Amino acid sequence: MTDDCKESPDKAMSRSNRRVALICGGVFFGMVGMSYAAVPLYNLLCQVTGFGGTTQRAEQASEEIIARKITVRFDGNVTPGLGWDFKPEHRSVTLNMGETGQIAYVATNKGAAPSVGTSVFNVTPFEAGIYFNKLECFCFTEQPLAVGESVNMPVVFFVDPAMDKDPELKHVREITLSYTFYPVDKPVKPIAAKSEDSATANRL
Repeated sequence: MTDDCKESPDKAMSRSNRRVALICGGVFFGMVGMSYAAVPLYNLLCQVTGFGGTTQRAEQASEEIIARKITVRFDGNVTPGLGWDFKPEHRSVTLNMGETGQIAYVATNKGAAPSVGTSVFNVTPFEAGIYFNKLECFCFTEQPLAVGESVNMPVVFFVDPAMDKDPELKHVREITLSYTFYPVDKPVKPIAAKSEDSATANRL
C-alpha cells in the first residue's frame, strides 16, 4: 500500500470522533423522545390499572349497589408558596359499594395577593385506585382566588362493587382520597379583580 492510500492518524481520529458524536447525539435525542412519549403512556397505565392510587373517571353512576360498606376519608394539603387554607367539609363518609357520594372541599386565599392553584390527588391504599370512580372533580383545573375569597369544590364519586371480588382488598374497610394544591406560576387566564363585597359574599 502506498503512502497516498494510507489514512493519517489525525484523520482517522477525527472520523472516529464524529462517529462517536453521532451515536451519542442519536442516543440523547432518542432518550428525549422516549421521555416525552413516556408521560402519556405512564398516565394511561395509571388510569387503566389504578397504579399509584390513580382514580378512575366515570360518566354515569354505578348500576349496582351491594351491602358491603366502605368508609371514604378525605384529606387536603397545600404546598409552600400557596397561601391557601384548603380542607374538606367532612372528614369521612360511609357508603355501600356502588352508592354515589358527594362532598366538597373548601379553599380560601389567606395570602396578601390573588393567586392561582391547581391540585393533584391520589387514593390509598393504592390498589383501591382502580375501583374509585369520580363523576365530578376539580383536579388538574386552574382555580383562581382573589384575596380573602373562598370557593366550594365538589367531588362526586362511588366505589366500584367489583372491589368486593378482589381478594387483595377483602380486608379493606377504608379508602383515603387526598388532594394537594400547588401554586400556578403562569396561569392560562389572568386572575380577575374582584371587589371586597364579592369576596365577602363568597365566604358566606
